[in-house]
Amino acid sequence: MSRKGNCLDNAVMENFFGKMKNEMFYGNEYRFQSLEELKEAMIE
Repeated sequence: MSRKGNCLDNAVMENFFGKMKNEMFYGNEYRFQSLEELKEAMIE
């Protein structure tokens, strides 16, 4: 590591994964029987 990490360094990816979880996972926990089904849904 060459420098101290800042909170804004990772903000874009944290925002993306937060939105993806809200749309794909929360409320659909019982819809997907395996991680493979969740991966296929995310790809589609």
